[in-house]
Amino acid sequence: MNRRFVLTVIAVLVIGTAAGLMAGLFFGTTRDLPQIEALKSFKPSSVSRVYSEDGALLAEFYAEKRDPVPLAIVPTHLQNAIINTEDRNFYDHNGVDLKGIARAIVKDILARNFVEGASTITQQLAKTLFLTREKSIDRKLKEAILAFQLERRYTKKEILELYLNQIYFGSGAYGVESAANIYFGKGVSELTLAECALLAGLPKSPSRYSPLVSPEKAIRRRNLVLKLLHDRHRITTPAYKAALAEPLALTGKRGRVHQAPYFVDYLKGELAGIVGLDRLYQDGLTIRTTLNLSLQKAGEASMAKNMARLEARMKRHRIKNPAPQCAFFAVDVNTGGILAMAGGRNFKKSPFNRATQAKRQPGSSFKPFIYGLAVEQGIDQNRLILDSPVSFSMGRGKKPWQPKNFSRKYSGEVTLRKALALSKNIPAVRLADSLGVANVAAFARRLGITSQLSNNLSLALGTSETTLMELTRAYAVFPNQGVKSDPMAITRIENRDGRVIWEGRPSHAVALSREDAAVITDMLAAVVTEGTGKGALRVGKPLAGKTGTTDNYRDALFLGFSPYVAAGVWVGNDNYTPLGRVETGARAALPIWTDLMDTAWENRPTARFDHPDGVTLRHMDPDTGRIASEPAKGSVPALFKTH
Repeated sequence: MNRRFVLTVIAVLVIGTAAGLMAGLFFGTTRDLPQIEALKSFKPSSVSRVYSEDGALLAEFYAEKRDPVPLAIVPTHLQNAIINTEDRNFYDHNGVDLKGIARAIVKDILARNFVEGASTITQQLAKTLFLTREKSIDRKLKEAILAFQLERRYTKKEILELYLNQIYFGSGAYGVESAANIYFGKGVSELTLAECALLAGLPKSPSRYSPLVSPEKAIRRRNLVLKLLHDRHRITTPAYKAALAEPLALTGKRGRVHQAPYFVDYLKGELAGIVGLDRLYQDGLTIRTTLNLSLQKAGEASMAKNMARLEARMKRHRIKNPAPQCAFFAVDVNTGGILAMAGGRNFKKSPFNRATQAKRQPGSSFKPFIYGLAVEQGIDQNRLILDSPVSFSMGRGKKPWQPKNFSRKYSGEVTLRKALALSKNIPAVRLADSLGVANVAAFARRLGITSQLSNNLSLALGTSETTLMELTRAYAVFPNQGVKSDPMAITRIENRDGRVIWEGRPSHAVALSREDAAVITDMLAAVVTEGTGKGALRVGKPLAGKTGTTDNYRDALFLGFSPYVAAGVWVGNDNYTPLGRVETGARAALPIWTDLMDTAWENRPTARFDHPDGVTLRHMDPDTGRIASEPAKGSVPALFKTH
């Protein structure tokens, strides 16, 4: 056999085997590569934002802090700084820098480790979008192949834009817009040359060069980037020197923005049911809410001030380690929109929401439901009822129940108006007994109380536990002409393109007649003008409400409303221990409620409570109930249904 022929056959076999191995390696490497055509519809994860009713930013939800922006608004300085720092030959290669790879391989072999990378911007993008961060030959091959494909299908500008919106800059910032906001409190288009250079130096090692962690290293890295730009004639000498001299000014947002944290946490639960948590954290939604930030801040400030005062009083009463809690809840009377909410004094220390989740005894703040049923049954507010000691049989072998007034004083016959205004217990119990406890409970449920209510006379004294949210919703029925509105927190949700994908609509139901609502509102207004709620008179505007205090001063409440806003405040200890002597609803809760309502009246036209055609205004003696044709000394104007 001819020797040349044998050598030829051997050469063909070797080449064929090598080609087969190369083909096998290629197909083995590429068989599980992702399809980059998906980039045509690719939308990076972005930040969802929550806004108050007046457009203030309340919170941000994100898995990665990212705000995609078009390349056109990214400063040229930042583009040049990134390219010259990360991939100086970006506009000259086809996705892979062969010289850079050769240089890196030599260094890695000499060091017997992966000490230097040679990834181009396109390769980094491919790795970020499609691959893991594993350091291996297989991953590098896939990265190179994907980079070639990206370069074939997309322009350099498109690749650079994707890269700038994907790259991690540390401190939770993904993309140049989020980085500019987190570090400098401004949009990327507003960055100075020095700020652009600082950001461009971060992708190499975001944690090491972070200006929040190590300002000195960040400045040294920034200055190195500036030198590169200057040496490569991308910036002038005067601009270079000015940028070197620019001090580091970090005025950005550190961490997630969260105002009204209890409201935001409540909102998160609502959003989970509407759009799902995946979309909330990834889709860049805009959530418009009902929250009034001015009212929220007024409530928080008043809570801090008055709870500090309460703690001081508790210490004077020798209560060890006082740590009382507080909650408030306010809604728009007409729509049910939640205007303010706090479930405690400090969300970070205690995220449990005492406004929506905690069930506590309402005490005397439950009494309006008894008097409301009486009005509905045709009993006028000047009806006399006996205020004297009473005993109720509890059955054979059991001690009789003998309720008492808070003051331990009794007034004989009193009008319903005065009994409610002064929060007398005995008249409320007698009235509930005559109306029927089951009927009182049904009336309360009709107005919005959803918690279980006991079927015994102690219900009249507010012994059945409810939430502050339930009570406030029920009270809002009175100034809303008898219409119950379910609390709502979200007005609309928009996608990242600004299209409305969900809209909130108020939910209304008639709970009692307009005339009955007007009369009970008038009686609750007497609590402020003539009774236990006089502390609210300083607001100088129409207000109505009711105090609530439970046994041994364990809970202090005030529930009430203006023609526009209904609100409730609760104060108590989480462990149900007493707040201290004489810490009533009027003393511990009313001051916070009054501050809330004072703010709620701001920028609203003066209005009075509803006075429908079915009721008439008369002058009555609040003690005897006698009606006078004209105002007389000691008489008060009061509403009566026209029977």
